[in-house]
Amino acid sequence: MSNTTRRSVLLGAAATLCTPAILHAQQSPNARLSPSGVVTRRNASSFVVQDWRDHFPTLGVATIICDMSSRALHYWNSDGSDYRVFATSVPKTDELTRRGYTKIVRKRVGPTWTPTADMRRRDPSLPEFMDAGPDNPLGTHAMYLDWPAYLIHGTHDTRKIGRRSSSGCIGLYNEQIAQLFEITPVGTQVRLI
Repeated sequence: MSNTTRRSVLLGAAATLCTPAILHAQQSPNARLSPSGVVTRRNASSFVVQDWRDHFPTLGVATIICDMSSRALHYWNSDGSDYRVFATSVPKTDELTRRGYTKIVRKRVGPTWTPTADMRRRDPSLPEFMDAGPDNPLGTHAMYLDWPAYLIHGTHDTRKIGRRSSSGCIGLYNEQIAQLFEITPVGTQVRLI
């Protein structure tokens, strides 16, 4: 009499179906095999853990670390009891990327946008000025850094998040920049890495 059961047939079939995915995961440098055997690719949610102590001696009034490699913004409040991570867009090229220490110097709901001369040189079709609204690339909220023309802001174009798509700024979904805007005081220390 055969020891073949329905359960052993189903397990064998599942193993056969998973084999191509496992082999593909082993060959793809951007793929990860989860403990359940499911292949996942690196995306906006593949954050690198950050510890504020690696960047600042204290939390100050609040701390933000923008990680360009993993496309994530890390936020801590002044006593470390509130820690949040947000998916971001980052600059398109290394030439547009600025790294280092800065701080939030002002905040604005419904920001207006004036493209820089370099932006207009790269794309002459850009307007000289754009008022707040649904077409404004700064989204619904903006926090200005003490570096000229560098901001942490929202975006109406949700396809940009998780990508190299900005002209130097850090972009978040409008809903998330609204949350961050609410809890981030002027004077928050920021590091872009």
